[in-house]
Amino acid sequence: MTSTPTPTGSTTGSTTGTQHSSGDPRNDDVLVWVDGELLPRARAVVSVFDSGFVLGDGVWEGLRVSGGHPVFLEQHLDRLEEGARALLIDLPSREQLTEAVYATLRANDMVDGVHVRLMVTRGVKSTPYQDPRVTVGPATVVAIAEHKEPLPATVTDGITLFTTHVRRAHPDTLDPRLNAHSKLNDVTACIQAYTAGADEALMLDPDGFVATCNSTHFFLVTRAGEVWTSDGRYCLGGITRANVLEVCRRHDLPARERTFSLTDVYNAAEAFVTGTFAGVVPVRTVDGRTIGTGVRGPVVERLQGLYQELVAEDVASRGAR
Repeated sequence: MTSTPTPTGSTTGSTTGTQHSSGDPRNDDVLVWVDGELLPRARAVVSVFDSGFVLGDGVWEGLRVSGGHPVFLEQHLDRLEEGARALLIDLPSREQLTEAVYATLRANDMVDGVHVRLMVTRGVKSTPYQDPRVTVGPATVVAIAEHKEPLPATVTDGITLFTTHVRRAHPDTLDPRLNAHSKLNDVTACIQAYTAGADEALMLDPDGFVATCNSTHFFLVTRAGEVWTSDGRYCLGGITRANVLEVCRRHDLPARERTFSLTDVYNAAEAFVTGTFAGVVPVRTVDGRTIGTGVRGPVVERLQGLYQELVAEDVASRGAR
């Protein structure tokens, strides 16, 4: 018995996370960058001996495209390089990675409403074994660009969260600051959340304090009007997270990186998550508790507008390419 595949990029089920979008038939014909070649989607493959396939051994970035440019590109490449240095992966030069992204956009005639996933693995191995010394070639570089927009209801109506029993790892186990290909910690959290009927998972640190979500960063707005997010020890160094904190500083919105518990979350006036794909997204409920009034609040709506202004500022700073 065979199943019928869903349209490219579409989702099924009653819950939708921040990364979900409506299917776009144009994505069936996109060209994908694979080690310097632009290949049709159906032929865009890597070796079964590739480190990423065998072990999840690699680093990656998600990039939002606006006005023909990957937004906040330098910050994303900084994070990619930091991860590669930590894992002793030899990256291509920054110029080569930048050209891979732009060449993929040009080949697909993409300007707006686009999301790019840039992936770099350690490379092909001589045998399926974990030791990096059996890698027999340069790093594998893949850039996938898709026509992809957040669902309008996600941005306006927000999402629901469920606190999972899956905790963020200590950095000596699997450093949560690494944007590595191995995402099983987040995948298992996501599974628990959507099987519980929520859109995404809220994850705690090893001491039981709020850390982050399975694919986004969590913020709350206190009843006194302060914006809080975790102290950052157990979450990825989020680009959008950092930019939202910068927006708060610029516009005199009190914002703090601090330790807080679920009791603080349940009593928040507003809550939201941040991520490259959807930007700033309101949170309606956490663990069945309505946050604030249960609809997008004034602080979240203001931050959405200010964040879009920052995106426009970044795009305007880039010349033609």
